[in-house]
Order: sequence, then C-alpha cells, then structure tokens
Amino acid sequence: MKIVLVGYMGSGKSTIGKILANQLKIKFLDLDDYIEAEEGMGIPQLFESKGEIYFRKKENEHLKQILNGTDHFILSTGGGTPCYGNNMQAILEATPNVFYLKVTIPGLIERLAPEKAHRPLIANIPEEELPEFIGKHLFERSFFYSRAEHAIQTDGKSVETIVAEIEALLV
Repeated sequence: MKIVLVGYMGSGKSTIGKILANQLKIKFLDLDDYIEAEEGMGIPQLFESKGEIYFRKKENEHLKQILNGTDHFILSTGGGTPCYGNNMQAILEATPNVFYLKVTIPGLIERLAPEKAHRPLIANIPEEELPEFIGKHLFERSFFYSRAEHAIQTDGKSVETIVAEIEALLV
C-alpha cells in the first residue's frame, strides 16, 4: 500500500502521516527529510548553495525513486512538491491513495504564525501580510492539490478524526 499526503505547509501532512503509519504498521517517509539524508544537507542549504532548480530536480528524482519502490509507505510531500515538473502525475500514477489535507486560510495562519521563524517561505513576511501571501500562494497551488484522489477538510477536526477519515477511504 502506498499512501501520499499533499497540501500546503502547516496542513498536518507529517503529523497525520506518522500517526496513520503507526496505526497501519507501515513505514512513514517525509520527502524533505529523505532528500536531506540523500543529499547530505538541509533543504535551506540546498536552496542556498545549489539553487531551486537543482533542488526541484533532486526532489523529482527522489520522489520517483520512492514511488517506484516496492515498499508499503505513507509519504508526506513538501508543500510545493505536487506543483513542479510532473510530480503530481507521477504520484497519481503510483497510487489511488492520494490525500489533499485541505485547510482554510485562517486555519493555516493560526497554525503557521507561531512557527513563522522556522518556515523559510514566510519567515520574512510581516504577520499582517500573511493572509494575503498564503491566500495567493494557496490559490496558485490549489490546482495541483485538487488533483488528489481525495480531499480531507481538516479545520476543527482532531488528528484522530482525520486519520479515521483517511483510513475509511483507503483502497
């Protein structure tokens, strides 16, 4: 079984993925962590030293490597992963178990504002400009996210409820 979680940063992909993997007794993979291990440096350092084009190329290679493997897994992708190259198509071809963890803009702001400093994409954006930035960014990415087989609205739901919803939809 291959399960892939997509969605904007802060949508809960890693949190949900780890709990779901534990319940299903299968491996959990975080694509960003996997890339960092394979490349021997952090994502911010990769961006800084080798540039975004290099990172996106490596992201695509590592994603395909994972998807083409025979292991059962739950994969948490980076927020931008589905939006570049043919990544979303590769994900959809690999498994019907693709879930978009959908969060409203106010929900994302509530989650992301306290951890802004640890999120390079929004670290330098003033708090009052976050809603507009996230809204615009989410609009640009929603085309890719919405191609997922399933969309799970997560606002106001417990982690357990979201995990149960995903489990009920697994093929």
